[in-house]
Amino acid sequence: MNYNQPSSHFTECDREAIHHIAAVQDFGALIAVNSDWVIAQRSVNCAAMLDLEELPRVGERLSDHFTPNAMDTLKEALARQSGEDAVERIFGLRLVRGGHLFDCALHASGNNLIIEFEPHAETEYADHLALIGPVLTRLEPIRDLQTLFDTGATLVRQMLGYDRVMVYKFHRDESGEVIAEDRRDDLEPFLGLRYPKADIPQQARELFRRNRFRIIADMDADPIPIEPAASMYGEPLDLSMSVLRSHSSMHVEYMRNMGVQASLTIAIVRQGRLWGMFSCHHTEPRLPAYSLRTVAEMFSQMFSLMLDRILIARSDAQNARGRKLHDQLMLRFADGDSLANSLPMLDDLLQDIIPHDGASVLTGNDYRARGSAPTQDQFMALAPVLSSAPTSQIIATSELKEHIGDAARFGDTAAGALVLPISRSPRDYLVLWRKPLTQIVTWAGDPSKSTAKPGERLHPRGSFAAWEESVEGKSEEWSDDEIQIAESLRVTLLEVILRMTDETAQERARAQEQQELLIAELNHRVRNILNLIRGLVSQSQDEAMSVANFAAIIGGRISALASAHDNITRENWAPARLSALFDTELGAYISEKKGRFSLIGEDVLIRPEAYTVLALVVHELVTNSAKYGCLCDSSGQLSVTLKRNGFGDLEIKWQERGGPPVKPPTRRGFGSTIIERSIPHELKGDAILRFKLSGLEADFTIPARFVASAVGEPPEKAEPCAANDTGSEQEAGSADTVPLPNHVLIVEDSMIIALDTEENLKRLGVKSVRVEGNVAGALTAIEAKEPDFAIVDFNLGSESSEPVTRELKERGVRFVLATGYAEMANEIEEFGAQALLRKPYDRDDLEEALKATRPQDETVRTARDG
Repeated sequence: MNYNQPSSHFTECDREAIHHIAAVQDFGALIAVNSDWVIAQRSVNCAAMLDLEELPRVGERLSDHFTPNAMDTLKEALARQSGEDAVERIFGLRLVRGGHLFDCALHASGNNLIIEFEPHAETEYADHLALIGPVLTRLEPIRDLQTLFDTGATLVRQMLGYDRVMVYKFHRDESGEVIAEDRRDDLEPFLGLRYPKADIPQQARELFRRNRFRIIADMDADPIPIEPAASMYGEPLDLSMSVLRSHSSMHVEYMRNMGVQASLTIAIVRQGRLWGMFSCHHTEPRLPAYSLRTVAEMFSQMFSLMLDRILIARSDAQNARGRKLHDQLMLRFADGDSLANSLPMLDDLLQDIIPHDGASVLTGNDYRARGSAPTQDQFMALAPVLSSAPTSQIIATSELKEHIGDAARFGDTAAGALVLPISRSPRDYLVLWRKPLTQIVTWAGDPSKSTAKPGERLHPRGSFAAWEESVEGKSEEWSDDEIQIAESLRVTLLEVILRMTDETAQERARAQEQQELLIAELNHRVRNILNLIRGLVSQSQDEAMSVANFAAIIGGRISALASAHDNITRENWAPARLSALFDTELGAYISEKKGRFSLIGEDVLIRPEAYTVLALVVHELVTNSAKYGCLCDSSGQLSVTLKRNGFGDLEIKWQERGGPPVKPPTRRGFGSTIIERSIPHELKGDAILRFKLSGLEADFTIPARFVASAVGEPPEKAEPCAANDTGSEQEAGSADTVPLPNHVLIVEDSMIIALDTEENLKRLGVKSVRVEGNVAGALTAIEAKEPDFAIVDFNLGSESSEPVTRELKERGVRFVLATGYAEMANEIEEFGAQALLRKPYDRDDLEEALKATRPQDETVRTARDG
């Protein structure tokens, strides 16, 4: 928001309805017709202008006077009109039989169509049109504002031949300044003079925004009346878009005081707002032909585009500076320091971009100031008024005391203020201050004489000689560029303040939202898993020959699902490598049979929704191979080939060789059903099994939407799975050859898991097992009888088992962490665990854990126990 100079009174000109003057200038004539082309009003010079014997009468059809060709041409021009303020021009049209050629302008006014016409400059018309190209060529390469203004003034004077052409720019307070001038050498210069806003009344500014061209050919010429002056309903004719509209006597007097006999004004409109104007003055009557004026109007439009281009380029550069400032500030505030503490840094950073004499920051009740700035008490006196201003706009003023009286208390210290509100409630501010300056403003005459009190008649200034005004108690004005940077700065500081003040609340909200999403997703997945397990239990019972066999079948399938789940959750439920699935499933069977398995082709990533399906299929294939196929003896070979087809689908070829002769099954069990139907049913892929005598072959096709290229470049022919290297002959053997611990502590909050683990340990030969479900119980158990080995669940419901792991580590007790969190594999050393036992685990997993964690020197352990 910009505080501008307050106006004490309306000017007399502001109260004059200049668009309702029922008269035209004498160089043309006007006829207004209704929708039936019946004459409603006309200027009284129509007969003389058209060489008619008598003035056309109101109520007559226009076609009674104009030729059929003229009527057709006018109607075609009317049909071309588009837009509320559109004006159609016609050059060189013969309106009446045997008459002269006229240049016409048509526009709508209320319910009427206004037709204006003036004599056509037949001999000069072609020359006027030829001016367009060269003139526009002069403008196009210009990239500097002042060069554009100077060139524009020169070109307009060369085209139109006026004694003086000025480029006039409006300031934010609506006063104007002559920023470029081309004149006759003997004329007094007006360049640099300021004109008060009252010199161009508000309704004239609005008319210039709509109708950008205004000419007065002769200040002394009598206006030509329009009759009747009003419609039958008493409404005046609106001449806002008129070319010929006459002028007010007050404006004529004003121009005569300047020694001007003829004038022409072309508005410069930018983004719908009146930016400035070309103002042309002549000391004698002057009327450029309508065609030449049209060329000048086209020039002004091109000038506006060039002005727009330069200003947009400057704006882009300004935005770049703003972005750089934003980046610098965000970097400086990255350490979380408060805005108040950062005022010296902020002040120094802004000095080169927005020159100022002091700065203040108010955040909450914390006020800091630097340089020429008010004290805290002086500033807080302004707070009530500042807080009533709009929350999203800055305040820019060169004289704050004119708007907030309490600012006069420190007027000698700071007069101008650029106030940036950087929060809502309570209000926080950053304010840049400027000292008061004694300024000399050169006006074109005394600006105080341009206003009048209501009811009084304004007498235009009689002298336009330079009049200097000494202005006290005001600072240098804030420029548009500085205000634009301040707007960008405010947005940046809002971001900083919001981050500092709302970070905790936002983090809490994000955590709550993530937790709710996690719970919802977990609920969905748990239900799916439970339903899947229920189906596995139900469908597997027919294959089991005994309870133990049934448990083994179910355990294997659930373990396959768990391993697949681990693979796809390591990267937050992201696609996982297919090779990892074969590593996991085949590791237990070929750990001592290197070279019996080969994975050929480029590894791929499988999306989570397909990975669990493949896990069950591969598990059943491997189990079947270990029981009946190539992996059931010491000589069989298994190869899996991966290949992407032309559609991006993944083709998997499973091939067994060298095992016992294969016979097709006489019945289809649940395992065979999983292999043959899972991929077609759930993934809409293909599965084909061939029971050849030489070994089982299977072809699977996984649709492309479930497949992604793996990162890295695996070898064309993979080495045996990673699991191959985990076993060795010297470590091979059963639990009977492993020194078993005498006493094992199980820390597990799930009773069913704890009882299952205890039972499995006892079956392996462990004599003493103690179960605890919380930290306190576990620490008490350790104190009562130190275990030889421990299995510790990391997450015990509402508490962590970290105190238990710390105690075991200090005592040197071997232990493993049991968890369902795959990402904890990287943290076992930190807790002191020897290995990670992934849930769900069974007796085989416990046996492997005992092997992997047996002491390096059993004698050391025995000595310590003794």
